[in-house]
Amino acid sequence: MVEELLQSSPGLANFGIFFLLGAVLLLIVLGFVTYGILAERKVMGYMQLRHGPNRVGGKWGLLQTVADVLKLLLKEDIIPKAADKPLFIIAPVIAFAPSFMVLATIPFTDKFQFADIGVGLLYYIAISGMTVFGMVLGGWASNNKYALLGGMRAAAQMVSYEIPLVMSVLGVILLTGSLNLNDIVAQQDDTAWFILLQPVAFVVFFIASIAELNRTPFDLPEAENELVAGYHVEYSGFRWAFFMLAEYVYLFAMSALITVIFLGGWLPPFDFLGFIPGAVWFSVKFSAVVFVYIWLRSTLPRFRVDRLMEFGWKVLFPVALANIFLTALIKTLFF
Repeated sequence: MVEELLQSSPGLANFGIFFLLGAVLLLIVLGFVTYGILAERKVMGYMQLRHGPNRVGGKWGLLQTVADVLKLLLKEDIIPKAADKPLFIIAPVIAFAPSFMVLATIPFTDKFQFADIGVGLLYYIAISGMTVFGMVLGGWASNNKYALLGGMRAAAQMVSYEIPLVMSVLGVILLTGSLNLNDIVAQQDDTAWFILLQPVAFVVFFIASIAELNRTPFDLPEAENELVAGYHVEYSGFRWAFFMLAEYVYLFAMSALITVIFLGGWLPPFDFLGFIPGAVWFSVKFSAVVFVYIWLRSTLPRFRVDRLMEFGWKVLFPVALANIFLTALIKTLFF
């Protein structure tokens, strides 16, 4: 009976397959978030001469994050009396949904990708920019001046750093002539990784991505010593967890995107290492990028808000613009 139903309704079958694959990807991402947080706490601990979690789940604290998640799910869900309740409820969802949607277009290997669209890079940039609406909405709906200031600061920071981030990848687009992420990886197989051909673009992109992720030293929107935890100060329990989940899912997505654009994706560094599966190479490069994000968080102090904005507009923006002109000039003269 099930086979007859699937044969008579191919659209239903396709929906079922995509739903199943989406569920698998969600489980992978949630697994990364769970143990990515643990890895961050352990790495930061050792860098700061501490042990990090080492009780719940044995010596390595393997169940510490699971216990934290259960605690958040069991905590009381408090909505301020003067808050705009519908907007307060939907804001975390608006912040989280784009972070998961962008994963659809990222090619993890040559055979594992959910949507191979011609403008995959543009799709990622466009969808990821929608998260700022959730942050601003959460700050506004909380009816709290500190939360509102945090939301406004988040909007200013993310919009400002989105510009050099987008401009930095234009050099890569000029060299490949495509917005398709698979084509970008294929071009690196023919020439070299773009971290070598576009080192300035990589540095600008990486710094801007830290600001986009709201991570130290650019974590001003949620700076507890300035704005009492910023735009999500009035959130508790699983609604607060949604904001944190969005941040770590974006860490997963951004690390994967950097791996694809600048580090050759699933390609081996040398041809004679091609016998190692592409998924292994992608995982190694991806893990290295995540480690650098954690490393920077452990070592750099937080920027002052005026210095943060000044750095974005007066340093990153001109450098990204100069890189575009230089790349276009070199391509015109030599290719």
